[in-house]
Amino acid sequence: VVVDLNAQYCHFVHRLFPNAKTSIDRFHIIQLIGRALDTERLRVLHGIDDHKSRLYKVLKSQWKLLHKDQNELNASKPVFLRGINEYMTQQNAVDLALSADSRLASAYQTYQALLTDIRGHQAKALGRLLNTYHQPTHSAMDTAITSFKKNYEAVLNSCRLSYSNGPIEGINRKIKTLKRIGYGFRNLTNFFNRIALIRE
Repeated sequence: VVVDLNAQYCHFVHRLFPNAKTSIDRFHIIQLIGRALDTERLRVLHGIDDHKSRLYKVLKSQWKLLHKDQNELNASKPVFLRGINEYMTQQNAVDLALSADSRLASAYQTYQALLTDIRGHQAKALGRLLNTYHQPTHSAMDTAITSFKKNYEAVLNSCRLSYSNGPIEGINRKIKTLKRIGYGFRNLTNFFNRIALIRE
């Protein structure tokens, strides 16, 4: 049974299906560590008084680069990065962002390692990472890893098994988008027409 990290789901699944294996959905694992990384980035960002500094600009405008697989970062071709308004490589921008704070750098390395293991379905490597993670920095990433350890087997099953709630999550997102875009339509026909336009 594929579930998210809500503890109640795991409890009632085991009560209803004692022999079932639970698997934490990969989408929710990556979402949780992504939020933990963002929390650390914002902590550093809010601690910078000079809003015109290069560090502040890169942390504020180039946050998507921190979420990108480090193997996909361009390290050779400088490009113009809006927000910083400079030419630099994507790798240089990430290095600049991580140079400010060791806790952020540590969270980033953990995020990248988890991302590699999850996408590569490397259950053994993921297990080693969780078992050897000992960084009492009291960061948001520490909290995320603690949640994974509490659901150790279910998290490893996300790599062992091919099942995923990805299609359902995609449908739910589309439904929420339709509701948000359709909010305020007084005419039901116009609302349905707007939905039809999105589907096309």
